[in-house]
Order: sequence, then structure tokens, then C-alpha cells
Amino acid sequence: MSKDELKKLAEGLIETFNYASKESIRLYEEGLKIDIKEDKSPVSNGDIRVNELISKKISELTPNINIISEETVNLDKKNKSKVFWLIDPIDGTKEYIAGKDEYTLNAALVINKVPVLGLVGVPKKNRLFFSYAPGESYLIEKNNTKKINCKKKQPNGKIVALSSSHKPSDRILNKLKEHNVTSIVKMASSYKFCVIATGEYDIYAASERANEWDYAAGHAVAQNAGAIIKTLDEKPFLYGKEDYRNPSLLIKRSENLNV
Repeated sequence: MSKDELKKLAEGLIETFNYASKESIRLYEEGLKIDIKEDKSPVSNGDIRVNELISKKISELTPNINIISEETVNLDKKNKSKVFWLIDPIDGTKEYIAGKDEYTLNAALVINKVPVLGLVGVPKKNRLFFSYAPGESYLIEKNNTKKINCKKKQPNGKIVALSSSHKPSDRILNKLKEHNVTSIVKMASSYKFCVIATGEYDIYAASERANEWDYAAGHAVAQNAGAIIKTLDEKPFLYGKEDYRNPSLLIKRSENLNV
């Protein structure tokens, strides 16, 4: 698929993401209907509605490409596709249900184990990130579209890490110490990838957790903006695993976090 084709695909999803973002807020304000899935995690009618909207548009744009979504995936069926979409309609469902503002809407196109295209909507922050090629990551905010490139926004001497937990494990803390981190901020969802892509934060480390659809869209945005994404033991972070499980993760804004 050419760069122009990928650009057209990404831009073709922007209107749908904006509408789905508004729908997620509308349904929350009306009062969510919540069920508990087999894995004991919550799912709301907001998750289902967003999934329907994004999946429908992707099916129209690429009718011959398989869609794998958190809300419809059959975990007993192994993923054999080389080219496929990964959708996490709402990443951070617990935050969404609680009325917090860090939940995200996510879709990524994976080609040969790499997420080459990604969109991440952050409804309550009025932000939409999208990317379709190296050097082509963007943020739409307040009707303004700007290219993002991981340029450091923290003051000189400060290296700020993100964490999914209030109390990171010793393994994660030790990895962050290797990079001279000066402070750690807790943040939910794939929004972490995006604020490293903008340069607002510097690094994120995580042990093995979550599934491919949780990371793929943010991965595309951050990596195409210039971020370095590997496992904790410096191996490539790849997609298309039969069981969808993520390995460990290390995202760095750049090799030198001081500049």
C-alpha cells in the first residue's frame, strides 16, 4: 500500500472518529449501560457504539482487510493475517465509566507485523492524533492540525516518565533509573503513546500486559513521530501474534532524553 493510499485511509477516518468521540460523550451523559465480560472487565454501550461506527467505516474503506476488534474478537481463533486492522473502540473503559478524561478511541492498520497507520481520539481533551507513515504524525486540536515530532517540551534537566500504575514494579523503576528519570506521572490508556509523540513526556516502560489492540494505534502515532519503541530487553515490538498478547514495552521520545 502506497503512502498516498495510507494518507487517504487515515484522513478518511477522521470524520468518523470525531463523530464517535461525540457519541461516547453523549452516551456517558445519558447514563451508561454496563456489562461484565468473561474476563471480568467492564464493557459499556459506549464501547459497543464506538466499535460499530469505526468498524463500519473501515469496512467501507477497505472491504477486503480483516478487522480485529477487542469487542468482537474470537480469542479461540488464531490470527494468521499479514495485513489487518486492530480496533480498541475505547481504551480505558474504567476511566470512561468513571467520567475521567484519559480514555481513547483507537484504530490501527498493521502490515507485516508493524502498525503503519493509526488514529487515536481523546474525546474529553478534544484531541485527535493520526499517522500514516514515518515523519507523518499529526495532532488535530481546536480545529488546528499540526505535525508532531517528539520534540522535548519538558524543561532542561527534567526527564518525566509515564506509568500505568501509582506504584510501578521494581523491574520498571530500575529501567527508568537507567534513563535518569526525575519524576513519574500516572496516566491511563493509549494516550501515553501520544503525549510522548508530542514531546510532552519522555519515556514509558511496562511489563507484559494488555493486548495488541491496546497499543497498536498509539504505537503508529509515536513511532512515526520519531519515538523508539522496543521491548524492555531491546527486541523489536511486533504485532500479528496468534494470541494477541503484548510483550514488555519501552517507549523513548529519543535516544537522548535530555534534548
